[in-house]
Amino acid sequence: MAFLWQRPDVVIDRTSIRDCDVDGEIVRLHAALESAWSELAELQSGGHQPASRETAGILEAQKMMLRDPALVESTETKIRVGHLPAEASLHDAAEFYAGQLAAIEDEYLRARAIDVRDAAQRAVLLLLGIRGPSIEELPPRAVIVADELTPSEAAALARARVQAFITATGGLTSHTAILARENGLPAVMGVGSDLLSAVAAGDTIVVDGGTGAVILAPDDATLNAWCARESRWLAARETAKTAAQLPALTRDGRRIEVVANIGDVETARHALDFGAEGVGLLRTEFLFLDRQDMPDEEEQYRAYRAIADVMGQRPVVVRTLDIGGDKPPPYLDFRDEANPFLGWRAIRISLQQPEMFKAQLRAILRASAGHNLKIMFPMIASVAEVRTAKVLLAESRAELVADRIPIADEIEVGIMVETPSAAVTADLLAPEVDFFSIGTNDLTQYTLAVDRGNARVAPLFDPMHPALLRLIKMVIDAGHAAGKWVGMCGEMAGDLDAIPLLVGLGLDEFSMNTPAIPAAKELMRRLDSREMAELAAAALQVPAPDQIHALVRERVGEE
Repeated sequence: MAFLWQRPDVVIDRTSIRDCDVDGEIVRLHAALESAWSELAELQSGGHQPASRETAGILEAQKMMLRDPALVESTETKIRVGHLPAEASLHDAAEFYAGQLAAIEDEYLRARAIDVRDAAQRAVLLLLGIRGPSIEELPPRAVIVADELTPSEAAALARARVQAFITATGGLTSHTAILARENGLPAVMGVGSDLLSAVAAGDTIVVDGGTGAVILAPDDATLNAWCARESRWLAARETAKTAAQLPALTRDGRRIEVVANIGDVETARHALDFGAEGVGLLRTEFLFLDRQDMPDEEEQYRAYRAIADVMGQRPVVVRTLDIGGDKPPPYLDFRDEANPFLGWRAIRISLQQPEMFKAQLRAILRASAGHNLKIMFPMIASVAEVRTAKVLLAESRAELVADRIPIADEIEVGIMVETPSAAVTADLLAPEVDFFSIGTNDLTQYTLAVDRGNARVAPLFDPMHPALLRLIKMVIDAGHAAGKWVGMCGEMAGDLDAIPLLVGLGLDEFSMNTPAIPAAKELMRRLDSREMAELAAAALQVPAPDQIHALVRERVGEE
């Protein structure tokens, strides 16, 4: 049933206040900011169902913004000097701050601009005494229809277990799309205003998140067919989730390792529930971002150890710090960069901050005792970087041994292959490492020169582009020739169109977001790896991504 998520019209009074009212307005401001902070905290905790990592991260960032000294001081100045009411002052201060962020040509900082507006708007509504749409009003099986959704709205609705999202704006990388995927909800973004204007509250509506189909007011026959399809899909999903606890074995007996991308202890536990056989990517950034100081070795050790304890003897690939100018922590000396994604980031930072890097390496090594941890360096572009990183790792190991601190006797060391230079020189890099993990998100954007956060070029972002497939084959072949295993931790690893090709190309390990694991394993069991090798060879000769998608669907549909 369609539910039109419409925000109330907001009119902000800009009548000048009197001098004697200034202190009262500042009191109102701080009360609203604290109430908004408490609302976000309640949404973040969620009672008996804690927020997922992505949701919690969004809400935590917004909470910090509500207490950001620069935003608060700017708002107070507008009240004291400009004699504007609290709601007008907060709105204007937030718009100025958000405008500065939005003007930066960077996906991460543009997202922060959205968060600033979202958090401030929550407090402004409280100041005005205006109540926005509420999840308590949702009917059963609600399909949310909106022009757009703010991050906090999308988080609240995803937690309310609505059936689907439809928005006029947005794309695959919007907050709404990310949260929908994380919660296993169908979502169709960017349908345009014409479709939305045709929907009325209470309308029956069908949403297919896989194909992007939206059917308004279906007739009885169509609705029955879709209901039956949904029932089959739900049953298949439950069956796949149960079967996901078993290994992924192709029809011809090839064993494929399926692991998870995680960012904290909670997502590690969640991954095991969905059949993950380990962790192919532990993002360590969760310890370094959204804070004013750097985590020390002990704090890092406790965090890595907690995740290792959850995983037992299962493999855990720990990626060293992967931050950059696009998401700068305040305790590192970042400078303005015209293009942060080509600037000071990831391994480049670590190698220029050796003591910070060694603290992280020592923490990982300490956590490895009694567990199966592996270390992975991100954003590698040259053999020299790998060798320098390995020297610092050897120094860290020697220091711990000298202090008689237990660590694993052996620990595999690998690299992310996410730059074209690393892919092209994979044969030179392979002797230096124990494994490769292909990061298709960055490899795609660097190879195709496409910013997937830019709506005007986002449709060009497709890892099934023949250039990407050829680079992936080059990396796998180079790794195998050197006797090294090759994994993948980009979104492509969980793409049901891509999996048959990757099996055919010989990929050893697939690391993906947790909800994708059951369907991925189920698909792998239907495949014959020898037939997929023939399919991959054919796909490498196809000139366009859409034709490659069509080829896979045609061939795999016959399996």
